[in-house]
Amino acid sequence: MDKYKYKIVLTFELFPRAVEEIKFVTYHCRKKGFMKKFFSINYSDNGISFASLVLRLAMGIMILPYGFSKLMNFAGRSGNFYDPLHIGSMPSLCLVIFAEVFCAVFIIVGLFTRLAAIPLIITMAFALGYANHWQLFGDGQKPALFLAGYIAILFTGAGKVSLDRLVGK
Repeated sequence: MDKYKYKIVLTFELFPRAVEEIKFVTYHCRKKGFMKKFFSINYSDNGISFASLVLRLAMGIMILPYGFSKLMNFAGRSGNFYDPLHIGSMPSLCLVIFAEVFCAVFIIVGLFTRLAAIPLIITMAFALGYANHWQLFGDGQKPALFLAGYIAILFTGAGKVSLDRLVGK
């Protein structure tokens, strides 16, 4: 028992500043009611706006590599790209690149967010339905998650931290 007591005392003596910071943080967490607020079932407008910002950034940034890879390999993919709308493989590829690159950038910056989500929803619905045969738990898991995220963005909008809010003022 004394062995552990010695280690704790030695640790506090070696890191007095860290101990002071821990005491400071725990004091302010108790004073502000951090745990009570953290586990509360109430919501705040700032929390909703922060969550929509995180969702927008995550969904926009995660789809960009797929769009950029299609853009960089445009010549190789344009001849044999899947054509569910029967408009030709090259126009279909152009529509997918528009959705996965340009609409993703609009979602990231929060400009025309709901409008930019629509082409991405259509693209992910086609990717899930035609390319992956509606297999939600197989190969279609990524398009299904993207589809759910873009539908959430369509309903929630951009939030307070966006260019949509600045344009709307």
